[in-house]
Amino acid sequence: MRLSFLRKERGFYTLLESLSLEVQAAVKVFLLLIDSWQHSHPSLQTIRDIEHTCDKLVHEIMVKLHKTFITPIDREDIHKLAKRIDDLVDIPHAVTERLELFEINKINPEFKELVEVLVQAVDLVVLAITKLRENKKRTEILDCCLAINRLENQGDRVFERALSRLFHDAKDPFAVIKWKELYDSIEQAIDRCEDIADILWGVVVKYG
Repeated sequence: MRLSFLRKERGFYTLLESLSLEVQAAVKVFLLLIDSWQHSHPSLQTIRDIEHTCDKLVHEIMVKLHKTFITPIDREDIHKLAKRIDDLVDIPHAVTERLELFEINKINPEFKELVEVLVQAVDLVVLAITKLRENKKRTEILDCCLAINRLENQGDRVFERALSRLFHDAKDPFAVIKWKELYDSIEQAIDRCEDIADILWGVVVKYG
């Protein structure tokens, strides 16, 4: 009975995996939406539905944290991972709302390029999260973290190029303001992937 009480609750791994997979689905739908952008696109509702599912998973993780005596990794790391992963669906969800609000009719190529970088980074986040429960896969997690950092640097370069073109070509100051906010949001999402990589790196160092 005592051993059962002290058993580390490994269900957190399953919940984090489920959350990251939902986010992966959301960003892939987001890329498809960008590829064929139109107002009232059916994918808009899909992203909203996934965002609601992610909120429920995060809530479940937080409740579980309060009820669990011993966690498989530091509870603070679980909390931070859940919040940062959830950000990865909250940001694209907010951007889709902005695209409609700003009455954007055509997607800039640099914006799509940024979203493609985000999708690659999220794929690596999912890969790293699914290896978290496997003690022998720590090196592979670190490899994912390094690859995410490289993608973050790539995203920075695309972001800078996008702003340069925006400030040089745009004639409408309101268009500059709108697109600057949209670019900022996707760059922030890529930064969240790097934040997750940093957390995972710390976990590997502590438990590797």
